[in-house]
This record gives sequence, structure tokens and C-alpha cells, in this order.
Amino acid sequence: MTTGSAIPMPLALIEVRQLVALIDQFLELLQDSEIGQDSALDRLTPSAYPADPEASAEFAEATAADLLDRRAADARVMRAGLQPFLEGHENERRDLLVPASEIDAWMRTLTALRLILATRLGVVRGDEHEPEDPRFGVYDWLGYRLDLLIETADALDGP
Repeated sequence: MTTGSAIPMPLALIEVRQLVALIDQFLELLQDSEIGQDSALDRLTPSAYPADPEASAEFAEATAADLLDRRAADARVMRAGLQPFLEGHENERRDLLVPASEIDAWMRTLTALRLILATRLGVVRGDEHEPEDPRFGVYDWLGYRLDLLIETADALDGP
């Protein structure tokens, strides 16, 4: 299932375009929003000390910017990997090869995108929504892509 030290991810061009649009919006959110001003961004920097708001605020002040910078760097890695696949027919399927060195960045970015969407949709737990509700289509699709990437990465690592 893997090719050398890369994971094949079959995607239609329309899926690549959707991922690129989501990543671009995510990068814009990271650039334009501030901790405490957007609940979705706050979800990406969870409280380290929920029982101690003062310690939690101090910890967030010391670490949040670095954490969000790393999330942006991961998103740019994923965006760069998708860029060469933006040309062609909308329904054309291709195997995008995710290098082993970039798998973690892809997984972290897909997870962050799902967290942002979950916050916007009011999802606290992943199984708390109706799968037939069309508002959750992108959320579920990102989860599907993340699951496939995790399964394939696990197979790459072996038993």
C-alpha cells in the first residue's frame, strides 16, 4: 500500500481543490485571529490547567503563539504537497504521494481543520451529529481522509 517511504493518497482534483481552500482559510484564521477572540482558535490551544484559570492563561500566553506557528507551518507543508495536483479535470483521480517525513504534518493539519469545523458546528464529540445532516459533510470527509492516512501510516510502520 505504500510506495517507498511515501503514502499514496488517492484524490480527485475536486478534493484537492477543497483541501487547498480549507488550508488557505485555516492559514488566514491563524494569521488574522487572536487567542481568546475566536472559540475555534481557542480549541487549537486547549487549557493546560482547566481548574486554574490564572495558571492556564499564563501557560497560554507563553506557548500559544509557538503552537499556532507550528500549526501554520504544518498547514503550509500540506498546502505545498497539494499544489502540484491542482491542474486537470475535476473528476480525475490521482495518487498523491505523501512523504513519510510529512505524514505527521498532514495528520496534525487534518485534525486541526476538523477541530475548527467542529467548533463552528457545535460538535464536542465526533459522534455527536447526524451523519445524514449535510452541514457535517466536510467534517466527516476530513475524518475519513484522516482515518485513511492514519491506517496507511500504521501499515508503513509495520507490526
